[in-house]
Amino acid sequence: AVCAGTENKLSSLSDLEQQYRALRKYYENCEVVMGNLEITSIEHNRDLSFLRSIREVTGYVLVALNQFEYLPLENLRIVRGTKLYEERYALAIFLNYRKDGNFGLRELGLRNLTEILNGGVYVGQNKFLCFADTIHWQDIVRNPWASNFTLVPTNGSSGCGRCHKSCTGRCWGPTENHCQTLTKTVCAEQCDGRCYGPYVSDCCHRECAGGCYGPKDTDCFACMNFNDSGACVTQCPQTFVYNPTTFQLEHNHNAKYTYGAFCVKKCPHNFVVDSSSCVRACPSSKMEVEENGIKMCKPCTDICPKACDGIGTGSLVSAQTVDSSNIDKFVNCTKINGNLIFLVTGIHGDPYHTIAAINPEKLNIFQTVREITGYLNIQSWPENMTDFRVFSNLVTIGGRALYSGLSLLILKQQGITSLQFQSLKQISAGNIYITDNSNLCYYHTVNWSSLFSTPSQKTVIHRNKRAENCTADGMVCNELCSSDGCWGPGPDQCLSCKRFIRGRTCIDSCNLYDGEFREFANGSVCVECDPQCEKMEENMITCYGPGPDHCTKCFHFKDGPNCVEKCPDGLQGANSFIFKYADEDRECHPCHPNCTQGCRGPASHDCIFYPWTRQSTLPQHARTPLIAAGVIGGLFIIVIMGLTFAVYVRRKSIKKKRALRRFLETELVEPLTPSGTAPNQAQLRILKETELKRVKVLGSGAFGTVYK
Repeated sequence: AVCAGTENKLSSLSDLEQQYRALRKYYENCEVVMGNLEITSIEHNRDLSFLRSIREVTGYVLVALNQFEYLPLENLRIVRGTKLYEERYALAIFLNYRKDGNFGLRELGLRNLTEILNGGVYVGQNKFLCFADTIHWQDIVRNPWASNFTLVPTNGSSGCGRCHKSCTGRCWGPTENHCQTLTKTVCAEQCDGRCYGPYVSDCCHRECAGGCYGPKDTDCFACMNFNDSGACVTQCPQTFVYNPTTFQLEHNHNAKYTYGAFCVKKCPHNFVVDSSSCVRACPSSKMEVEENGIKMCKPCTDICPKACDGIGTGSLVSAQTVDSSNIDKFVNCTKINGNLIFLVTGIHGDPYHTIAAINPEKLNIFQTVREITGYLNIQSWPENMTDFRVFSNLVTIGGRALYSGLSLLILKQQGITSLQFQSLKQISAGNIYITDNSNLCYYHTVNWSSLFSTPSQKTVIHRNKRAENCTADGMVCNELCSSDGCWGPGPDQCLSCKRFIRGRTCIDSCNLYDGEFREFANGSVCVECDPQCEKMEENMITCYGPGPDHCTKCFHFKDGPNCVEKCPDGLQGANSFIFKYADEDRECHPCHPNCTQGCRGPASHDCIFYPWTRQSTLPQHARTPLIAAGVIGGLFIIVIMGLTFAVYVRRKSIKKKRALRRFLETELVEPLTPSGTAPNQAQLRILKETELKRVKVLGSGAFGTVYK
């Protein structure tokens, strides 16, 4: 079970009974706290056994200002520290005693806590706390820098006992069941993380956090990154994988979303999907939409939708007009729930209510508005503005609320020469009233019926500038506009185009064969070619459809039918990573299956190997042959070194024997003389025993017998 954490720090409810009930409501039957676990201001007689279910905290753990004796977080294994208390501590335990009594924290029940991924530890000013200073906190804290913020002074109690003799001086409590389990400082040097014993064979999998009971990624107590159905993985199965057959990224049916440190098939109902993660809210550049019953974050094409109250509704219920006091409420609004009203007291100010005149530049705020659900009423406008181009992105006037049956009212604006509602496509309900605008032109060219949703809608347009006078003054539609009319001068004010349209501008033809940006014609709409298409010479088409698979020639490389910026280099496939190389024609081809870091050609000897690349970044099947090669190479080097040492020792022994022999031969032929001077041996001849013949005894003595 997953529960939300809190961020109250030392703040608490004034009613201690309510404080306890709130704590119990938050964490009863909770296993993973998504956020911070804050236990503060709890009295000494409260039952906290419900905390035993907690196994993991993603933020920090704060235990402060309490009076209870025992902290029963016995199953807590990992504190991730994604948020830190005071920007330093993942575990903060302090001031847990009653000043005027003998109540206070005496024992930490954290016997299974073996990992703090980020942040330090502070356990101090707990008057009665024992054993905390015996804990080897460096074995628990992962980051070396966090040791600078690991402060566990003696907490003041003089009546503390000693750890059980089997605990070797490190324990959470007095019995043999309270011994601290070390999982880092006791490991062999070859282990790159935690371990479950002192030998090389006792290393945990590198994705384990807090220790393990075996070497596999399914034997972890907790996961360093993500838990995928019991297996610890670097990342969850991605939503898109590369298909080497179609040469495209395709939806992965086995995809999962990241939810905290877990991989889940479906996000909780109160979360939305952003890429491959479950999030509480979409970022500012995305909007929330629902597809196939799933709430998802989609990138906004322009400004993200934002609904705002109109005049006379919601927060502006008492307002009568847009004025300088409320215009900032419409910043970045795309939808107005209600009406927009412009009266003289808003545009020119209201001295009676001490409201200043509107700065005309402020009206550009309304350029983001795409929909008005009620009506648009313009009875006053700045004299220096000759049109309503601030509403150039307005698409729909809903008419859910009407002003005397009207959804669009423009009255007595003598400075207005054109409407310039260039994006307006629909007036859903209500009539139109455009009257007494003596300089207004182009209104008579508009096919108003094309904007209406019902045949009962009508227009009341009179006492504006006469059509013939507009024509005489050259205030006519651009020649590229169709017979539907226009909102003002220029090819971007047409209701529809006579030939082609690019964006919102009517044009004579698309840039099929020339121009800085090449296009293709989708009906009467000119669409720019994909950036991966190479611009061809004049009289040649650059592309014949949308996307990178409709290019005549690729600008960079070609992967199957698609033009790409570079060949796939480590893209996630269904079962492995995809690596390809480019040939002389800039076409991408798969690397040899043994290439795990890229290649320059199709053969195995073309593989690229980066010695500084961490082995852990490679897939398991790619690491296996490297490990085997490393082991064999290591054994070979050891054998060579052993043979070299043996030869060296033997040669040294032979030299010593030869030197001893020469020494002995020299000593044996030197007779004893009174003067100590060595005899002249120049004429000396040494005879073998077989060359001598015994005749008769000449004499004998202490040193033997002399023969003739």
